[in-house]
Amino acid sequence: MRILLATLAASGLLTGQATEHRPPDPAVVRTDTGAVRGVVTGQHRLFQGIPYATAGRWQSPRPARSWSGVKDATKPGPMCPQVGSVYAPISSTNEDCLVLNVTTPSKPGHKRPVMVWIHGDGAVGAGHFSDARKLASRGVVVVTINYRLGVFSGFGYPGLKDGGTYGLQDQQEALRWVRRNAATFGGDPSNVTAFGVSFGALAIGGHLTSPGARGLVQRVAMQSGETMMDMPAGSMIPGMPAAPTFAWRSAEDAEAVGKVYADKLGCRDLACLRALPVKKILEVPQIMNAFQVYAYGNRVLPELPSTAIRAGRFHRVPVLAGATRDEHRIFVGMNYDVAGKPVTAEQYGTLVATAFGKDAGRVMRRYPLSSYASPSQAWAAVMTDRLWARGTHEQNTLLARRVPVYGFEFADREAPMFLPLEADFDWGAFHAADLQYLFPENKGALSQAQERLSEQMLGYWTNFARTGSPNGRGLPVWRTLGHGTQSLAPGAIRPIDYAAEHRLGFWK
Repeated sequence: MRILLATLAASGLLTGQATEHRPPDPAVVRTDTGAVRGVVTGQHRLFQGIPYATAGRWQSPRPARSWSGVKDATKPGPMCPQVGSVYAPISSTNEDCLVLNVTTPSKPGHKRPVMVWIHGDGAVGAGHFSDARKLASRGVVVVTINYRLGVFSGFGYPGLKDGGTYGLQDQQEALRWVRRNAATFGGDPSNVTAFGVSFGALAIGGHLTSPGARGLVQRVAMQSGETMMDMPAGSMIPGMPAAPTFAWRSAEDAEAVGKVYADKLGCRDLACLRALPVKKILEVPQIMNAFQVYAYGNRVLPELPSTAIRAGRFHRVPVLAGATRDEHRIFVGMNYDVAGKPVTAEQYGTLVATAFGKDAGRVMRRYPLSSYASPSQAWAAVMTDRLWARGTHEQNTLLARRVPVYGFEFADREAPMFLPLEADFDWGAFHAADLQYLFPENKGALSQAQERLSEQMLGYWTNFARTGSPNGRGLPVWRTLGHGTQSLAPGAIRPIDYAAEHRLGFWK
């Protein structure tokens, strides 16, 4: 009895005093592998560098190991191994890099839509470079991920299981982490949208056909993806031979290319390759870009994704997908103008002849130099239509036969150039120009009209993540692909005939 009375007194029940109730710390969240502490502001909660997986070199990822205590998640985790480029002067040699970042509204909530961002390029980058606060402010949970890049992702070699697919496998492991942990961050694990740009969008095209991705996402959004693209000779880089696909490689070809680079590294077996320091691998010229691809003909990608999509063998989820109005200008600008060598009229003829052979005359008559401000812009227009628009239109048209597809074209030709490129060149609505409208990292870089477009695009993308349709209050109506492609430009959001604008009848 004395023990009971003492307990009641200590609890305050006999004295009438209520016990102090401490609300949970919003900066601390417990994942399935351990607790993490992030940063809380008046508008957001941000958790960075959370381990989602671990993997040996050229091995499939496994869920991250558990930890005790509370892990610091207030700063970005390590970037995956990479070397810098003219447009991304960054580097890393850390292979323990499979981490992700979570941004949520600060106000408590549950069953919010979850958006998982897969960054582009495939040879450089990291999830934390995409500031997701504006997206999260729309009531969604945003996850940005690191995944293996270049030679650490796309490398194939005899004896490697599912070689050439390690980046894809990482992304699927991150999606499985989201399914297990979304709820603890206020998200809905049954309402996940994967979205990405360029190489990230290409990866999503792969996930649409990958058995391992089944059920991991309920919607996808692809910006300037290359899933259905081929490459005429010299189309991306002068002197590059033609290729039937942009960034897919058969498992056999992946092994053959891997053996070539293994010889360059002085290795004749996997044990030697796995023992090499990261720095030594990265010192081989162009090794990252040589493996800026994914391999098919394996467990992860049983067949070429473009073949599977043409046959209707893909996961049935709503799609939001499109490209920019002037996709190829950035590649022409980087290849020529940055080096101080813009395309000349003579070079234009040579480039067209190299790419199209006996059809070169027809192409030059359809895209005469007199119609463009410079030969550089003429060549960019040819490749924008033949490569990007043709591939995007085929992708969207095929997908729309079986699922709802909302097609778009980002058409702001005054979009700021956010990459460190200083050439005197009219970049137009360049490849990935829309990135800064969904992740407005350079605050103040957009004009008032562009800020308005950014807000509208944020609304479209988050509405799509929430319901499978981009439409919502205060936004111009966006209808499915059969009614046109939505052109996105400041003060000029409207449906267009995408095929006619890009002369796709000619390119048939």
